[in-house]
Amino acid sequence: MSRGYSKGRRLVSQLNRPSSDFDICGSCLLSLRRRYATASAAATSSPEPISVDQHTPPVTTATAPHPAYQIKAGVVLSRPPLLTRDLHPFEKAFYLYQRRLNERLALPFTRYFYYQKDTPADIDWKKKIKERLTAARDIGVYNAYGKEGWNDELLVGAKESEPEAQVEALLKDAEVEAEDEGPVKKAKVEKPMPRVTEADTSGDTRSLNRLMARTLYLVVKGSEGGWGFPSGALMGKESLQRGAERLLVQAAGVNMNTWIVGHAPVGHHNLKYPQPRIEEESKIQRLGEKTFFMKARIMGGQANLKDNKLGLADFKWLAKEELEKEVHPHYWSSVKNMLVER
Repeated sequence: MSRGYSKGRRLVSQLNRPSSDFDICGSCLLSLRRRYATASAAATSSPEPISVDQHTPPVTTATAPHPAYQIKAGVVLSRPPLLTRDLHPFEKAFYLYQRRLNERLALPFTRYFYYQKDTPADIDWKKKIKERLTAARDIGVYNAYGKEGWNDELLVGAKESEPEAQVEALLKDAEVEAEDEGPVKKAKVEKPMPRVTEADTSGDTRSLNRLMARTLYLVVKGSEGGWGFPSGALMGKESLQRGAERLLVQAAGVNMNTWIVGHAPVGHHNLKYPQPRIEEESKIQRLGEKTFFMKARIMGGQANLKDNKLGLADFKWLAKEELEKEVHPHYWSSVKNMLVER
């Protein structure tokens, strides 16, 4: 029962009492009657019934695509140097000077301690010492005990300071002449492998047997024609390390023995699309790509793009300065600090 209705009943009960029971004046009684009429009208007026079966359709609002970058994993696969670096001309001259200085300060060579007199080895020694004037075999013609013994320095770029010339001198000294009854015979000496390989001379950028004193990096050519490190989108909750291992197999095959160095990326590259791309399934507005690179080393094998799942067309093993000429300038600015100079 409403509040106005109960109040109206109370006023009606008061007005039905005999007039002798009221101690109020006529104006107050008139005011009470007016209040009664107002309360009675409010009590008798009922609100419109609300239909239970009435259905209110839900309000639907079109949600805008969520903007985000696509996260990718990249692999900086490198082959470390297999040979020591090439020496600077000043270093070559300095090391040769040190060997000549040591020849001056060392005690004279006593050949009879090593060679018996009038033996073939002693005869061969006499012939060679007559040509080079010193017991050392790789410092050129130099007499440490003669009048020109003090002149043990060479100019930068001199032939005697070149490693190739020193190797030839050592090989020549290793040849022993055997004078038997027949003609003079020289013992065959095995020569070391050259530092410049066939792949260097032919310019084969797919071979790992090139630039043996430098670090080489694997770069691949994508379906759109651009060069870069192997990369791809992560799958689900895949970590960067797991994604890098999977990408190496999918891109370059299973014929490489590789090792992912560490669990943290060594750098990243941001690529912003000219126009955002909306994915139909996830309703995500892709603003661009963010590629995080993992460092890796190859210990054996070779890349093979046959049946690769990333649509790669070609690959190369390049040094740092060679890689700069192949990739986009914006890409190079992101990856150059991850690469070593040597």
